[in-house]
Amino acid sequence: MSVNDEDLRAIITKYAAQNAIKHGGKADQVAVLGKIVSERPDIKPKLKEILPLVKEICDYVSGLSIEKQKELAGEMEEKKKQELKLPPLEGAESGKVVTRFAPNPNSVLHLGSSRAAILSYEYAKMYKGKFILRFEDTDPRLKRSDLKFYRYIEEDLEWLGIKWDEEHYQSERLPIYYDYVEKAIKIGAVYITECNREKFKEHIMMQKPCPDRDLPVEVQLKRWEKMLSGGYKEGEAVVRVKTDLSHPNPAVRDWPALRIIDTEKYSHPIVGNKYKVWPLYNWASAIDDHLMGITHIFRGQEHFVNMVRQRYLYEAFGWKYPHAVHYGRLMIEGKPLSKSEIEKGIKMGVYSGYDDIRLATLKALKRRGIVPEAIKQLILAMGINTNDAVISLENLYAINRKIIDPIANRYFAVFKPYVVIVLKNIEIPKVIQLYKHPNRKNEIRTLRLEKAEIIVEKSDHEKNVGKEVRFMGLGNFILEKDYATFTDNDLARAKDFPHLHWLPSDTRTKINVLKDDGNEIEGIAEDGLKLELNNVVQLERKFFCRIESVIDNTIKAVYTSK
Repeated sequence: MSVNDEDLRAIITKYAAQNAIKHGGKADQVAVLGKIVSERPDIKPKLKEILPLVKEICDYVSGLSIEKQKELAGEMEEKKKQELKLPPLEGAESGKVVTRFAPNPNSVLHLGSSRAAILSYEYAKMYKGKFILRFEDTDPRLKRSDLKFYRYIEEDLEWLGIKWDEEHYQSERLPIYYDYVEKAIKIGAVYITECNREKFKEHIMMQKPCPDRDLPVEVQLKRWEKMLSGGYKEGEAVVRVKTDLSHPNPAVRDWPALRIIDTEKYSHPIVGNKYKVWPLYNWASAIDDHLMGITHIFRGQEHFVNMVRQRYLYEAFGWKYPHAVHYGRLMIEGKPLSKSEIEKGIKMGVYSGYDDIRLATLKALKRRGIVPEAIKQLILAMGINTNDAVISLENLYAINRKIIDPIANRYFAVFKPYVVIVLKNIEIPKVIQLYKHPNRKNEIRTLRLEKAEIIVEKSDHEKNVGKEVRFMGLGNFILEKDYATFTDNDLARAKDFPHLHWLPSDTRTKINVLKDDGNEIEGIAEDGLKLELNNVVQLERKFFCRIESVIDNTIKAVYTSK
């Protein structure tokens, strides 16, 4: 980030124009800076560096007419929307694009894996094509599938708003993969080797063929029949694809296509122990991409070598390889995205489950009140870049905040430790009406003071003893150690006072909020909050949170973001 960052300049210009429109044509630098930090948390360490730029742009915008300011604000918003559009796809024709998302059902989806799903779906929709969900579940031994993960993945995709036109389980397509093994043997594209792993590796590293490579087709077919009939044990025979033995990457040379797995020991959740010969990723994926008419593949850069491998098979069969789009890895600061790390953490009790809010799984983000549109915008804003990216979840929270802020109702919640303050010079009982949202004047929430006592947070009290403060919606008071004296209800004068939230001392509704560090904070809240089950709300002066449960007078909420 630098002051020459065009994206940053665009953000400053947008907020300067919006602020100027609201305040008689003059852009407030402090307010604009606050909006910028909200959208770009990464600039916090360099605030001093960008302050002159903020001043420059605010001065420029303030010198424009209101009409020009409105025009500029609209242009910047439109520019932002256009930036979120996907770039054109090479070789794409309307109505003919077919994409796929192919997860392994051995864990849940997370922010990283959602990238392929969103890009694949959005491009298929953009070109009025077809989107396929394909479960790649052909490894009963190492990447063991679990029935619950098929369901969890479907739920996550539906939550993201992704609809698929077809759904396939590769474990139910084994006869198809077998059929192509026989075809490939007959055209000399594959062979079956009985060489053990170590021996085969020696040959490959020396760029020499395995002795089984050039055995006659008749022998290869017999070996294939022996594999299917159970004549080999696990590890005794492997189907391999013939490639260039001089290829600079040893991993490409004669890659393995199918192997034997003891499914008596490693039963599959869909087909049990019906099959003993199982395709590896590159065989099943390559065959299916062709048969399903996939035109464009979106996947991580780590799959580039798989494309190189699969091309040998496509060339052997005379097929056209799909357009493959590879992007860099997405990493989240301080959050594990590795399936093995997540699974290990859950088994060891580090995490309470897949929706533990310290994780970046889609289930955890959903639980926190992150909306699908925010995830989509984050992924689209990243685009398709071959460089690895490390992002902070603050970027996602900033996008989410912009979406939920206009719709999230406001409430008061006071958290422990708190103190009781006696109010002097006010009439009791008193009914206080507050807006549920500052932009919706017709929606009112009500607080009722039956006695002249309120509760405020101890930290607010300690910072403001001896000062004139405004208890929000209630009026201006001189705050002392144990009491507060009403002075007036002058909103204009109260503008520079500390604004404090509060609750009546007889409030009985309890609230527990699970924070993003896994700890809980306790307090009391407005009764009206009990009507917001499953909604994201803003606890005024605190944070956004999602109301997860309401049992009697106790509300359980989950922290969303500031």
